[in-house]
This record gives sequence, structure tokens and C-alpha cells, in this order.
Amino acid sequence: MLPNLSVIFVIFAVLLLAIVLDRVLFKPLLRVMRERETAVKSAIELAESAAAKAQAATAQFDANLGAARADIYKQMDERRKAADTYRGELMAKTRSDVDAQLADARATLQAQTDQARATLDREAEQLGRDIATKVLGRPS
Repeated sequence: MLPNLSVIFVIFAVLLLAIVLDRVLFKPLLRVMRERETAVKSAIELAESAAAKAQAATAQFDANLGAARADIYKQMDERRKAADTYRGELMAKTRSDVDAQLADARATLQAQTDQARATLDREAEQLGRDIATKVLGRPS
């Protein structure tokens, strides 16, 4: 039995439609989908690369910040030590000056005291003679 010509026509029409749809619709659609997939992969790779660079930059910034802080703390410590040394030297010099002034003042006071005693001793002796002369009525 021979197949009906309408079946052959339907098969031919389906094949023709499949070929036309493949060339007109499916191939451009698949090409666009592949291009989008490639673009998405490229964008993802670019984003990952940017994220890695940002991570590296953040790590470098943190390292630089830590080094800067360490340097500042070191400078502050050096300046504090220098200030402590200067303060110690200034205190020692001031103490030395005060001790010298105090020694001078004591020496001056001792000299004045000795001079005052000598003067008082002379005056007391003279006064004693004067009193003895007046009380006894005779010259000494």
C-alpha cells in the first residue's frame, strides 16, 4: 500500500518548517543565548577579579595603616623618653642650682652670725667694762 500523498506533503512541510525555523529562529536564538552566557561569564570573571583586587588593596591598606600606627607609637615613645630625659636633666640642674644657692645662703648666714657674735662679744665686753666702771666707780 502506498502512502497517501498528503502524508508525504505533511512530512515535507514539517521538514521544510523545521529547516526554516532552525535557520530563522533557533540558530539566532541559540547564538544570542551563547553570547549572553559568554557576557555573563565575562562579567562574573571581571567582578571576581575586581573583588580580588579590592581585597588585596584592603589588605595593603591595613598593612600600611598598621605600619603607620607602629611608626607613630615608636615616635611618641621616643619623644616621651627624650622628654623624660630632659625633665631629669632639668630637675638635676635645678636641684644643683638650689643646693648651691642654699649653700651660699647658709655660708652667708653663718658669716653674718659669726660677725654678729663677734660684734656682740665686743659690745658685751665694752658694756661690761662700762658697767663695772660705773658700779665700782673706778676706771678699768
